[in-house]
Amino acid sequence: MNAHNERTAMRALVCKQFAPLDQLSVDTIDTPTAIAGHVVIQVKAASLNFPDALMCQGLYQVKPPTPFVPGAEFAGIVHEVGDGVTHVKAGDRVIAQTGTGGFGEYALAPAQRVAPLPPPMSFSDGAAFVMTYGTSFHALKDVAALQAGETILILGASGGVGTAAIQLAKLMGATVIAAASTDEKLALCKSLGADHLVNYSNENWRDQLNAVVGKSGVNVIYDAVGGAYSETALRSLGWRGRYLVVGFAAGDIPKIPLNLALLKERKILGVYWGDAVANDPKMHMANMRQLATWFAEGKLPIAITERVSLDGTIDALKRLASRKAMGKIVVEL
Repeated sequence: MNAHNERTAMRALVCKQFAPLDQLSVDTIDTPTAIAGHVVIQVKAASLNFPDALMCQGLYQVKPPTPFVPGAEFAGIVHEVGDGVTHVKAGDRVIAQTGTGGFGEYALAPAQRVAPLPPPMSFSDGAAFVMTYGTSFHALKDVAALQAGETILILGASGGVGTAAIQLAKLMGATVIAAASTDEKLALCKSLGADHLVNYSNENWRDQLNAVVGKSGVNVIYDAVGGAYSETALRSLGWRGRYLVVGFAAGDIPKIPLNLALLKERKILGVYWGDAVANDPKMHMANMRQLATWFAEGKLPIAITERVSLDGTIDALKRLASRKAMGKIVVEL
C-alpha cells in the first residue's frame, strides 16, 4: 500500500439529498483512503450517463445512501491499493465502473470494478467507453442477435447509448435508421454512419419510416426513449422482429397493447446491462475484448461531443436530463 497522507481533501460534486439537479454542489470533502479489496483512483476523466441524473433525483432503481458523489464510470491513475488487490498497482492507468464516485478528484472503487485502461485509449475515451458501448453491444449481440443485412431502428439515436448503437450496428453489418428529435441531432447520427434519418418531432414520422422500410418493417428496434414514441415504433416492426427495451429517457414508461406482440410474432426484450454483467461476467469480458479490439483498429471512435470541467458538471447533467445533450459528455479533471 502506498502512502496517502500527502493529500487529505479533494473537490467533488456532491448529492446531499435526492432533489432537483439545481441542488447539487461542488464541495471540498475528505479524500478516500484504501480499504481491503478496494482501490483509490486519481480521477482524470469521468463520463456522464443518463442514470447519473436520475440517481441524483432519486428516480433511479438504485438509491445510494446520501450524501454521495455521483459519476458511474471514470478513468484515471491508481493512487493506492488496499489489502488483497493484486491485479493493479499504484501508478497504473485504469478504467472503473462503480455506479457512483466518479465526479471527484479521487474515487474509491471495488477492485473487481477496476480494469487496466487499454494502451491506445486516452483517459477521456476510457471514461466514455464501458457503459454505453457495453450496454449497446450487449443489447445488439446478446439480446437481439442482430444479423448482418438486417434493419434496425434506433430511438434516441443521438444520445450516449444511441450513438454507440449506431456505430456498433454498422460494424455488425446492419442498415441503421436513426430517429431523433432535431435536425442537429440527426446530423450527428449521419456523421456516425446512420443510413436513414427520421425526425420524430414531426407528426408524420411513421410515414417517414414507412418510406424507408415499406411493408416489410424493421427487424430490430432499439428504444432508449420510451414515452409516446414506443407504440408507433413497435407497429413498424416486421415479422418476428425484436423490440429492445433499453430505457425511458422521455420519462414516461409506455403501456404497450400486447396484441402488437401477438401480431407478426414480435418479441419484446428487456435489456438490463448491469444485471447481465453480474450474471455472466465471462460474456461481459468477451464483449469488452471485442470492443477494445475494434477501438484499437480505429473502427470504433468514441463519440465524445463535449468536454467540461468539474464546475461545469451540474449544467451538463441538466442538459442531459432535459435531452438537450448529444453523444457523450466527459468531465475532465
